[in-house]
Formats: sequence, structure tokens, C-alpha cells
Amino acid sequence: MTESNGLQFLSQLERPALVAMIHVQALPGTPRGELGVSEICRQAVKEAALYEEAGVDAIAIENMHDVPYLRRAVGPEIVASMTAVALAVRDATTLPLGVQILAGANHAALAVAQAAGAEFIRCEGFVFGHVADEGMMDEADAGLLLRYRRAIGAEDIAILADIKKKHAAHALTSDVSLGETAKAATYFGADGVIVTGSATGAAAAVSDLQAAVGAIDEPVFVGSGITVENVSTFPEADGLIVGSYLKRDGDWRAEPDAARVESLVKAVGQLRR
Repeated sequence: MTESNGLQFLSQLERPALVAMIHVQALPGTPRGELGVSEICRQAVKEAALYEEAGVDAIAIENMHDVPYLRRAVGPEIVASMTAVALAVRDATTLPLGVQILAGANHAALAVAQAAGAEFIRCEGFVFGHVADEGMMDEADAGLLLRYRRAIGAEDIAILADIKKKHAAHALTSDVSLGETAKAATYFGADGVIVTGSATGAAAAVSDLQAAVGAIDEPVFVGSGITVENVSTFPEADGLIVGSYLKRDGDWRAEPDAARVESLVKAVGQLRR
């Protein structure tokens, strides 16, 4: 089993770090699954190589094409396939690696990350409940997830927790501010938090980023809607997780566009200076 050092990764971020999201092709057994695991791995490795050559700081993988998503519990075929993809990407790049398994399958993501030596997972529903596309996420995952992390010896894998996340309704917690939610997430053990817009590709509000940064000392990432045009408005971010913009025409379902990747890497570099 490969060693991971996610907490070191967070402590050594060159801010803002640019994390390129690989939208893994639809996995076997899902409604849109057409490719075998080996072909899915080849595509993910190809994208990882493009991103590393362009100069991104880290890579993450998620099963974005597996729509419609299952709620929390995914089958062993998903875990096995994502592990294969993670190992292939891990072998092909020296960049830090993250794992997300939709929807809210945080235990599965942590297991995959541990097997592949990934540095972090992106976690939904870590604190508070909400109504997601998939239905009620009615039980916060922090207590069980951190116990599972301890049980499998994965305590060096960082947990980045979405707060007031995209593709969800938060009327249940409308009296809890985003800053208070960030505080709750880190109090419960998240190593960092992620703020987003309302949907994939939708920009986060600058005020949400500022509220989170002002509330906690841990890293705050922006997890949706970053573009070359708006990246300069997020200088307080510790990290930027970007998927859609890096694709042809900004469509998350398309192939990566090398020119878009290059332009965003350049823009992030200018922001650092």
C-alpha cells in the first residue's frame, strides 16, 4: 500500500493552489457506462499528463459521469473501478492526488485514497444535513468517517469538506451561516473546507469565500465556477478546484482543452505574484 502525506500537502500549498479535476468516464454498471475499466484508466492518465505538463499543483478524480448518482452507498464495482483509476493516475504523475465519489460516498472515497496513496478526499455532507439531488443527506458523516479513517490507518489523508454545497438545498440550515458551518466542519475534524456556487460550473460568491476565510484558520478552497475571467476575484482562496473550465467550451462532459488549461495556469501564477 502506497504511503500518503495529505496533511503535508495542505501545509505546503503554494496559494492559491490549482487542483485540476478529472471527470472519470462513466463506470461499469452505471446508466451511461460504455467503456471498460482499462480504457477509462487510459483516458484519466491522458488527462493527468496534460494537467501535470501544464503546471497544475494537484489532481483530483471523481465519478462525475455516473449520473444519476447513488446516495452515500455505491457498489463494490464503483470502488474497484475508482481504485483502478486512482492507481493508474498515481503511477502516471508525481502530483498530489485527491478522490471524490459521488454522491456523498465518503467512506468509499477514503478507502480508494488509502489504497492508491492519494493525499486527500473531497467530502460531501461532513456536517449538518441538506437536501441533495439524490434525496435527503440527513446524517452528517463526520463522526463515522473519522472513526473509519482511524480504523484503516488513513489519518494522513486530508479531508476537504464541502460546506453549503452545490446541487443542494440548505433551507434546513438557513439559520446557520456559512462561516458558522465552516467552524463546525473544522471543529468536527475537517482539514479544510470548500465553498461552491449553486451548481457545477457556477461561480462561488466572493462573500462566501471571505466568510469562510474569516471564520477558520484551516485552508479554504473554491470548488466550482473558476474561470480565467474571474480567478482574480478569489485572491483569499488557499486552493481552486477546477474541472469545467479546463474542458472544451467549458463543458465538463468534453475533452480537456490544452489552451484553456495553459491560460488558467498562467492566470493563477499572476494571482500569486
